Amino acid sequence: MNKLKTLVLTVVILLVINSVGNFIFYRFDLTADQRYTLSETSLDIIKKAQEPVYIDVFLEGNFPNEFKRLQTETRQLLDEFKAYNSNIVYQFVNPLEDPDQADAIMNSFLERGLTPIKITVDEKGKQSEEVVFPWAIITYKDKSTKIPLLKNRLGATTEEKVVSSVQHLEYAFADGFHKVTTEKQKKIAVIKGKKELPDAFKADFLQTVRDSYFIAPFPLDSVSKDPVLFSKALKTFDLAIIAKPKATFTDAEKQVLDQFIVNGGKAIWLIDAVDIDLESLNQSGEGLAFPIDLGLNDMFFKYGFRINPVLIKDLQSAPIALATGRKGSETQYQQYPWNYSPYIFPQTKHPIVNNIDGIKFEFTNPIDTLKNGIKKTILLQSSMYSKKVGTPVEVELAMVNEKPDPRDYTAGPLPVGLLLEGKFHSVFENRVLAFKDPGFKAVNKPSKMIVISDGDIMKNQLDNEGEPLELGFDKWTNQVYSNKELLMNAVNYLLDDNGLINIRSKEVDLPLLDKEKVYENYTYTQILTVGLPLLILFIFGIALNYLRRRKFAR
Repeated sequence: MNKLKTLVLTVVILLVINSVGNFIFYRFDLTADQRYTLSETSLDIIKKAQEPVYIDVFLEGNFPNEFKRLQTETRQLLDEFKAYNSNIVYQFVNPLEDPDQADAIMNSFLERGLTPIKITVDEKGKQSEEVVFPWAIITYKDKSTKIPLLKNRLGATTEEKVVSSVQHLEYAFADGFHKVTTEKQKKIAVIKGKKELPDAFKADFLQTVRDSYFIAPFPLDSVSKDPVLFSKALKTFDLAIIAKPKATFTDAEKQVLDQFIVNGGKAIWLIDAVDIDLESLNQSGEGLAFPIDLGLNDMFFKYGFRINPVLIKDLQSAPIALATGRKGSETQYQQYPWNYSPYIFPQTKHPIVNNIDGIKFEFTNPIDTLKNGIKKTILLQSSMYSKKVGTPVEVELAMVNEKPDPRDYTAGPLPVGLLLEGKFHSVFENRVLAFKDPGFKAVNKPSKMIVISDGDIMKNQLDNEGEPLELGFDKWTNQVYSNKELLMNAVNYLLDDNGLINIRSKEVDLPLLDKEKVYENYTYTQILTVGLPLLILFIFGIALNYLRRRKFAR
């Protein structure tokens, strides 16, 4: 009778718990780094999906064990998303499952920008090469977007890439959900008319930005026609991008930009204080680097910074590929260190630069910060082994053969990327205005701006047909840099009103095996991880069988 009461009570308790579970939902995350606890921002984004969201993950097939870990973490994260919104439907797909269709599928993936990677696996002295597609595609209604699952960190081991990628997963998927479920709202103005970077060389970045924001050119050189009208027009935008201008700004143009910032508009300044580029060097092998007067020094000084018209040479630099041998079919390219291209690794944990790989600069300049009450955060700086080179100065490609003296490279680190936040005072405060503006404000709303002393940081290369390549990819050295990720983070930070960028601060600690120790103790490791559990199970089975016989033998 007592056993029956216990059984009935157990059934009742289970039914009650199940009924309560239908109304109250909660998941327990017992990991030390809370890797499976989604941020409130992520939850707010996925709750917007009122119809099925289809996710195709291409991490399926025969690939190295390191990527099995990435596959597992991706699956578990998607399980978390699905637990909060049943409209999320995902599947893992092997793109190369059918060998007969492998080439056609590979080409179709390349056309969509889903670049596969080849991984060499070293296991007990045996090497094998596998093709992996570290991508996912999210589709919602008539919109879709691609999600990179692997962060291709230059020089990092496969394990380090996986750890970095896992830390990036929640942000990558949350950003993807945001793109397909949220209608565009913010507007970006790309400043034109100041001999800035040509459209073909910033096409990849602008195309990527267009997925999430409205974007339009703004002809600043037309301000003189009706400065008040153009000033009002610019204020309808949320962000202005000024990419590598070479023409001097007039006072009227500066006042339009100034009032945009003072009234809360955000800005990204990509400024070269010295005129020199690799294209001119490739034509003649030498060139003259000289300062550019953009007429912005007083404006920048008022905002709290100054870009010095000197160049930075850094021993921690990106390589340059130069042609060697005879011309024609026998031409070969060899890589040389190029100290005028600092290879900069972010040192701060700020969300804009947290967990991103090295960024390639070309002919950059040091930035000084000035005290004026504006909050300033140094986002990027050269390495300790850098120096300043005064201008004008002659630059030659033959410099790659020079052997630099480390004793000359002691001026670093030198700031090259800066974030400014606060209420900016107008450069025309207590000055005669360039034009009469009834809405002029000397100081008004809080704003933010990012300053990077290199306009080429946004520059993508072109292929042989003149089509833009992905920003950050160097076709001459086959290296991939994080320029695009940096600039997208900058845009998201300045325009983000849902806290999406803050997800990037999440740290995930994945315990990884030490392969060398495993190889040294391979037999012992097998016995410990495989044999011992089986032995314990065998002993447990014998003991249980013995106890049952002893009990029923009475």
